[in-house]
Amino acid sequence: MKIVVADQNLAGIRAETEAALPAGSEIVWSPTRDAADIAALVGDADVLIGGHCPKEVADAGPGLRLVHAAGAGTDGIDVGALPAGCTVANTFHHEDSIAEYVAASAVLLRRGFLAQDAALRRGEWPTPAFDPAAPWTGSLQEATVGFVGFGHIGSRAWERLRAFGARGVAVTGRGAVDAAATGLDWAGSTADRLGELLACSDVVVVSAPLTPATEGLIGAAELASMKDSAILVNVGRGPLVDERALYEALRDDVIGGAAIDVWYGYPAPGTARAEPSSLPFRELGNVLMTPHSSGLTRQTFLGRAAAIGANVHRLAAGEPLADVVAVSGR
Repeated sequence: MKIVVADQNLAGIRAETEAALPAGSEIVWSPTRDAADIAALVGDADVLIGGHCPKEVADAGPGLRLVHAAGAGTDGIDVGALPAGCTVANTFHHEDSIAEYVAASAVLLRRGFLAQDAALRRGEWPTPAFDPAAPWTGSLQEATVGFVGFGHIGSRAWERLRAFGARGVAVTGRGAVDAAATGLDWAGSTADRLGELLACSDVVVVSAPLTPATEGLIGAAELASMKDSAILVNVGRGPLVDERALYEALRDDVIGGAAIDVWYGYPAPGTARAEPSSLPFRELGNVLMTPHSSGLTRQTFLGRAAAIGANVHRLAAGEPLADVVAVSGR
């Protein structure tokens, strides 16, 4: 069995990744995630590990039986171009790391630590203990956290935030969350209760999937309905929140702040530089900007390598695969 590994995140745990794959396999690592480099390697491959498989790569791999993303997203895989019967699978294991990011950024922003850090670097001490005019900040105890999306990420983040004494509410596309079983105050459908969630929440965590129906889900009107002290944490996809509306809401203090881990512009393959937005978010003091790194921990990718290895073992043994997203019918 020939296996091509094209996910650059796995390169840092190369030994662990290879150890998880079936013994005796021919394992080839693509030097980049560029389509041309991957296409040059998949001609006689059975398995491609990576979330980037456009038509150019699919056409070059007529014997591919499995394309396995090393993450949840499979939008970079052209399923229709793959050989008939080729399975597309994904994996997760980022929930704990992203939940940690959500909790950390919510505390950082809600407590005003970004502004305090900047002020202290100027020799200023903006707390009520030294400046009676300085505002009090709030902890997460009894704060309401609203989850827009309550899948792997939202539910795990809620476990962390609940430990701080927060209250929780959630909306999802189907509205199928059992509030009583999860300890939420209430849960409902996005169509029916998003406005209510935004109006009552002190922290809004966005982790819904990006689809044509959810693009721009939170725009200027939705941001204006939030508390002026509220914090927005986006760990889903950038376009879930309208780019200009978010920038203007932060610039004009319509909301209290935001942690943005998912963006509107990304580096091209093989590069590590790009503007994350056409708008100057970097100039705002109430924004935590991170480069889509909330789930990028060693623990995340060790879990993914193990899950991918287990699926390739199933493929080799002719057993049903786990975490199947699609099967090509071409």
